[in-house]
Amino acid sequence: MRTLAGVDVGGTFTDVALVHEGRLAAVKLPTTVDDQSRAVIEGVERAMEQAGLRPQELGHLGHGTTVATNALLERSGAVTGFVATRGFGDLLALARQTRPLLYRPCVARPAPLPELTVEVDERMGPDGVLRALDERSVGRAARALRRAGVEAVAICLLHAYAHPQHERRVAELLRSQLEGVFVVASHELAAEYREFERGSTTSIDAYLGPSAGRYLRSLGEQSAAHGLPQPLVMQSSGGLAPLAEAAWHPARLLLSGPAGGVAAAVGMGAGDAVAFDMGGTSCDVSLIRGGRPGRSTEREVAGLPVRLPMLDIHTVGAGGGSIAWIDDGGALRVGPQSAGADPGPACYGRGGDLPTVTDANLVLGRLDAAVPLAGSVGLDAKAARRAVATVADGFASVRAAAAGIVAVANQEMVRAIRVVSVERGHDPRGFELIAFGGAGPLHACEVAEELGMRSVRVPAASGVLSALGIAAGERRRDAVRSVMRPLEELTRSQIRSQVPWPQAERGSERWAGADLRYVGQGFELEVDLEPLATLAERFHERHAERYGHEQRGTPIELVNLRAASTAAGPALELVRAPRRRPVPGPATLHLDGATLWVAPGWTARAAGDGGWRVTR
Repeated sequence: MRTLAGVDVGGTFTDVALVHEGRLAAVKLPTTVDDQSRAVIEGVERAMEQAGLRPQELGHLGHGTTVATNALLERSGAVTGFVATRGFGDLLALARQTRPLLYRPCVARPAPLPELTVEVDERMGPDGVLRALDERSVGRAARALRRAGVEAVAICLLHAYAHPQHERRVAELLRSQLEGVFVVASHELAAEYREFERGSTTSIDAYLGPSAGRYLRSLGEQSAAHGLPQPLVMQSSGGLAPLAEAAWHPARLLLSGPAGGVAAAVGMGAGDAVAFDMGGTSCDVSLIRGGRPGRSTEREVAGLPVRLPMLDIHTVGAGGGSIAWIDDGGALRVGPQSAGADPGPACYGRGGDLPTVTDANLVLGRLDAAVPLAGSVGLDAKAARRAVATVADGFASVRAAAAGIVAVANQEMVRAIRVVSVERGHDPRGFELIAFGGAGPLHACEVAEELGMRSVRVPAASGVLSALGIAAGERRRDAVRSVMRPLEELTRSQIRSQVPWPQAERGSERWAGADLRYVGQGFELEVDLEPLATLAERFHERHAERYGHEQRGTPIELVNLRAASTAAGPALELVRAPRRRPVPGPATLHLDGATLWVAPGWTARAAGDGGWRVTR
């Protein structure tokens, strides 16, 4: 078996998991915020040294990055231009006429990313060309973009999802006239209907392109210079892609790190489970049913819609470094602001003085000041108490305030799990909670108890599980085609002939799905395409499961066809662990890169893979 390594860059820590001859070497070190690649290379080299290997012996390197997510959240991407059909330049500004909050009509929406919008003379309809492309207008647009000094250009023309000829030609002309500018056309990335979402996704892709490209190219060069293999990058869909492919469409990397944890949970043989990944900055949760992770085709990041295939992961700002504070009404709140990697929680002794969830756990004794966090970070209990004391007014003691901080953080995570379970028709009481991340096992028992769940699983590599999932991740490519026709008008052969199969590697498995809705509805549900004979029936069942009712007798519309090809990742086999005695709660168990808190009424039993199963 080849030696495998995976790296997950988080907001606080960079995790490395290396597997050699069935043995795991785990490394955690603070994320180098100014240049994530420094911690990536250093972490891999430390893991190689720990395993007694030379860089040339590493056969596979996977990488999950937050560089795209951070650039979007911080609005630190490229100066971007937007190209639209004449008369539709306000597409991104108008957005959808829906209110984020029903009773707050004046809530400001996030401003569009592009700083300049230009229009070109053309018009495409759903059935084809209405007005030919005037290439002189493209030349004028190029000159305006050049004067504005744009670094990236997003192109979104009307109905280009169905008829991309004009958009393809505009992209070709702009690439020839704007040397060094990152240009992306909507049909290359999100070839499906809904102009606003397609335009938003394309503008995000362009906005992230220059910075993500520079980072990934630098990472590739540094890897080569240190004798390491070229990394494969985890995408939001849960599949790995080569560096060049990832750099070409960085919008696909927005869930890069969290996707690795879900992939690992599935690879462990999870049946019906909730993946619960709590790190230093955020908490990511995802529902797994029958061994298959939930998937979605759209989500919002930084308030902007992204219309791309991705794992269905819900994120909240509740991590070990999340800061506790008192709001104007006197209520204790936790997050979403985080102390990050630098200075970090007060107990890290690096200059931080704000109370965090980690400080609260140390005050409560769930973390041991004598045991370094993540293997190298010493903890200062006195600094933690001082920090928690700043929000202790109104509490009986500093310890009571610490318990309040943990309880508030737990409720944030409980709400996140309810979003992916209860709100979608699934009772979490019948699911297992798979807890990982540096802080996940600390909170898992109490979160599970609040939800009525009776079993918590803590993998042996829980502290670096996302990195392990990235190391053994599959390769995946996705494609979509809009159809927009009543299902009853299409024969089975017509449907199969329109499936947009992506380019596949040898030995890949293929999957196809259909986005369906009742005629007149505004949104659709994804259903496996095969077997086609029961497609309509399975849509009715899916609709009833999601919304509590179905409308048999109402015509069904086939909106999109989706397809994916997946090539299995490297085999991953870890050596079996020795037996250990059960540990009743309350108790603290120190794991490699994480800490497990066994709450009162719970009992932890060692699993054969070196992890723990905690039940009540």
